Amino acid sequence: MGNGFGEKLRAERLERGLTQAELGKDLYSPSYISLLETGRREPTAEVIEELARRLELAPKALEAWSQPISVSDAEYVLAGLYARQAWDLRDYPLAASHAATAAQIALDGRNTSAWWNMTYMQAECLIKQGNWQECQRIMQHLLEHPMATESAGLAVRARQMLAGICQGQGQLGAAVDHALEAVKLCAQLPKGSTLIIGAHRALIGALAESGRLDEAWKYCQDMNDHVDEHSMSQLAGEVAWVIGNVAFMRHDYQEGIKHHERAARLLSPANDIELWARFNKASAAVRLSSGIVEPETLSSIERAELALSIVGGNKSDQLEVAFIRARWLYLTGDIVAAVEKLREIHAERASLAKHTAGEVSLLLGKSLKAAGESEEALIHLQEAQKAFSAAGAADRVQQALDAVLEIKLAQRRAANAAKAS
Repeated sequence: MGNGFGEKLRAERLERGLTQAELGKDLYSPSYISLLETGRREPTAEVIEELARRLELAPKALEAWSQPISVSDAEYVLAGLYARQAWDLRDYPLAASHAATAAQIALDGRNTSAWWNMTYMQAECLIKQGNWQECQRIMQHLLEHPMATESAGLAVRARQMLAGICQGQGQLGAAVDHALEAVKLCAQLPKGSTLIIGAHRALIGALAESGRLDEAWKYCQDMNDHVDEHSMSQLAGEVAWVIGNVAFMRHDYQEGIKHHERAARLLSPANDIELWARFNKASAAVRLSSGIVEPETLSSIERAELALSIVGGNKSDQLEVAFIRARWLYLTGDIVAAVEKLREIHAERASLAKHTAGEVSLLLGKSLKAAGESEEALIHLQEAQKAFSAAGAADRVQQALDAVLEIKLAQRRAANAAKAS
């Protein structure tokens, strides 16, 4: 058989972020998986079929695995390796280019499984660059491909990615629809699949952003049932983070703090500093949204700023962290500094999702109102209302309307008082 099978097995495993122990689980040892991947052990037909099932591959992908390694196989492996190296160095444009090359080699060699996975990686790189529309086009194509029809696992991955893309663009209704479909498809996956947790996270995020917090909390409980903290500590930390976010948004502060403290114990900057940065950013954001102004909130902001300075991040990441700092300034009463920072963010709001841009306009309007600039405040509050409406965030639309009404009532009272005097 040569090492064609081993190379494909390793590529598929790495695409899913699995260790050799996680892939082998209760049936195969990590050393046996290593022997397969290095070509020092020939798999039986039963082993091939079982591993393909665990990797949630389409049945037709099995046909390609038994072929001897060829020049095109070697070129594919090399292009895939370059793509992963560029990803690790956070050079996402280069990673996308190598992933596209690997996908084309796979397509020419009629290895549809490899083509699907490398095209998916190309889409992930495009997300990192904020190229939402091209990413959405690619993922829609992958979702409609026969492989995603045959494999529930691939369909879940595609739907989950599309949910994230739609949410990133402020299309919250579409994000919820895709994530709901992903969760429904999870019923066809093997018990313990990490894809189940990923699908739930996508749905919870979309529901929470849409203001449907009770539904989000219900799915939080469902997601938590799929986590084994001992065998997947990093993933358990991410789950605790998500549950804590929703608890804070529901104003259940005790529950939110409990889950975020658990997440902080399980997540480590040494394992994944980018993930650690996102956790601290999210923790600070939900605390501030709940009005929690305390030393731990400020520490989360500072950790997020520090981590972002190390990993870089795209324009959207930078603006979101700056916005969290602006919210801290507003809540701690430094209105002048808050307005100054918010004006800078507002000038570049086109780089943000619609609902996030709406949050910037809303807070700028509130800050200007606190500074006594009511007329300019009204402009930004009405702008926020439009952004939230376009994003489908009904509860935030109402908040913007309430703030507008508050200013107009104050202006009317002032006008009536002036007439009376």
